[in-house]
Amino acid sequence: MNDTASPASGSPASGSPASGSPAAASIWRTARLVAGKDLRIERRSRVIVNQVLPFASLVMVLFAFALDNDEVLQRTAPGLVWLATIFALLVVVQRAFAVETADGALDALRVAGVSPPGIFLGKSLALAVQLLVLELLLIGLAVVLYEATLTATGAVLLVTTLLPATTGLAFVGTLYGGLAAGARGRETLLPLLLFPVVAPVLIGATRATEAAFGVGHAAIDEGWPWVGMLLVFAALFGVGGTLAFGPLIEE
Repeated sequence: MNDTASPASGSPASGSPASGSPAAASIWRTARLVAGKDLRIERRSRVIVNQVLPFASLVMVLFAFALDNDEVLQRTAPGLVWLATIFALLVVVQRAFAVETADGALDALRVAGVSPPGIFLGKSLALAVQLLVLELLLIGLAVVLYEATLTATGAVLLVTTLLPATTGLAFVGTLYGGLAAGARGRETLLPLLLFPVVAPVLIGATRATEAAFGVGHAAIDEGWPWVGMLLVFAALFGVGGTLAFGPLIEE
């Protein structure tokens, strides 16, 4: 009885993981390679440091001159950080996909049969790393420029906000960057596609960051529901982008 039951009970358990494991391993291997390639390109070109950071910093400085009121600046600092981040996202995505289309790298990956989900996840990972570095620098600038204050519990909320917000922006930027990459007038098309979609991230991240900095006497607890919304947003675009990126770059 044991001899007949053993194969029947063991067969599904042993066959199931083996069928999905190679595909998943291939996707993550591709993602690591693509992310490494994009980050090496950034390290050599230093676009974030030489172009994007000065641009985003200038946006914040110009707002400081325009508002010219310490109380108003402290209240609007979180929103300005995320607004500058979204402007920077546009610049980074446009530049990244311009490089891919100019040298035919994206077409070469597609023709070679490289996993589109792996390409999407790899480019999203590289973009998220670049955005996270930029956001940390902009938050430091906001603390100095706008005299924003941050407590220990606020710092925990802020870090927890940065992760899903940055991931969501990276997923959206990669998805719509791939969509606009081969289109005519992509420089004007990408902002039209990108800005309406990232509005929930701008709102949610701003509200959570306001709670982290205690803007307007906001309590820390007020920020956590917004973090939950950011997590849902990142999950939706992560799954949707992974499924849709292949058909998009085939067009």
